[in-house]
Amino acid sequence: MKTSNLSHCHAILVEDEQAVRLATTQTLELGGFTVQACANAEQAYALINADYCGIVVTDVRLPQSSGLDLLAHTLHTDADLPVILVTGHGDVVMAVQALRTGAYDFIEKPFAAERLLESCLRAQEKRTLVLENRRLTKAWAAHPSMPELIGQSPGIERLRKFIQNIGPTQADVLINGATGCGKEVVARQLHLASRRKGEFVAINCAALPESMFESEIFGNEAGAFTGAQKRRIGKLEYAHGGTVFLDEIESMPMALQVKMLRVLQERQLERLGGNATVELDCRVIAATKVDLRQLSTEGKFREDLYYRLGVVSVALPRLNDRREDIPLLLAHFVQRAALRYQKAAPPWSAADMAQWQQRDWPGNVRELRNFADQLVLGVADMGQHSGEAPSQPIDTTPGFDGLPRRLDAYEASLIQAALRASDFNVALAAQTLCIPKKTLYDKLKKHGIPVGRA
Repeated sequence: MKTSNLSHCHAILVEDEQAVRLATTQTLELGGFTVQACANAEQAYALINADYCGIVVTDVRLPQSSGLDLLAHTLHTDADLPVILVTGHGDVVMAVQALRTGAYDFIEKPFAAERLLESCLRAQEKRTLVLENRRLTKAWAAHPSMPELIGQSPGIERLRKFIQNIGPTQADVLINGATGCGKEVVARQLHLASRRKGEFVAINCAALPESMFESEIFGNEAGAFTGAQKRRIGKLEYAHGGTVFLDEIESMPMALQVKMLRVLQERQLERLGGNATVELDCRVIAATKVDLRQLSTEGKFREDLYYRLGVVSVALPRLNDRREDIPLLLAHFVQRAALRYQKAAPPWSAADMAQWQQRDWPGNVRELRNFADQLVLGVADMGQHSGEAPSQPIDTTPGFDGLPRRLDAYEASLIQAALRASDFNVALAAQTLCIPKKTLYDKLKKHGIPVGRA
């Protein structure tokens, strides 16, 4: 029997026949679900709310309120809460109509345990993605300048653990990562985890002319240079009580690296043209896209500053190293772009997503975000990388709004990741995914995924 690889599976089961209720509960529990079993719809009403993290499985024919009444109640409470209807043979026509009004699936009695569990797991995946999108939307609305770390790959989970452990310590951090990997996102998350009350001040060292660098970073006194008519507070001083993010630190002029080293060691600075010492309380997070150690060996970056910055360091994975995160990232970016441009989110197929996951993304997450904008604006050719025609518009009948296709694409991405991890050994991939080998072959056929060996 298939078991869940989701960490949190929950189901409200409504079945009036006790023997069937117990057997179905056991099936779901063996599949990894926590089940709340109800003998009638009235008991379920009290359990259903918009924050419920699981799914609803209900028989259609119930005493008093029917399964269709429960469906209507659930959709009124939360239109995105999946409801699976269990029907007798004579109810099939009615159940198909229920699908068109918003039911997630219907299963005809008698049914195989595998059939029920398969549907429930896919419904739970949908629910998990919907709630994650809501959480991200809420976080984005509350902190629009605080982007989230999105993804479930091992690399991103390690990064979350790093932020959780290092964020509150106030230690300075060096972030290594290629262009577009999200170095500023990580820096902002570290600042948030530090609970520092001051500002997050981002400085791109490569964008500052060398003639302005010292004044911009350290500040200046009146008369320090031509045009300096009054005292100016530098970025470091402005970030007192907060965090300074020095992006592309490798571009910092060598002459100023000595001064930066002194600031890091003594937490004091002197403004340009001044003699007074200014006490400094700010965390410094630096980021680089190059090997600073190699630069220091070549004499292009001060070795002592490198070792001072690199006491705590973290390397960010490239997008090509976490392809399994692409479906969730793209769905998130498309949603943001659709809100920003006031346009409908476009559909895509499993084949589209499979191609995008195989594509080389030299610009990493930033390139993917730009691609999401292009999709929403209608200027990206959906089939340009696969040689296929763009996906056809999907059925807009209620209950068929495109999410099932996107979930199929997400399922295909998980399968591809498992195949790559097992060197395309189907048997090993099936074990990784916790599904029977035959089920995996069925899914490979469904998604049109080729395999190298069995």
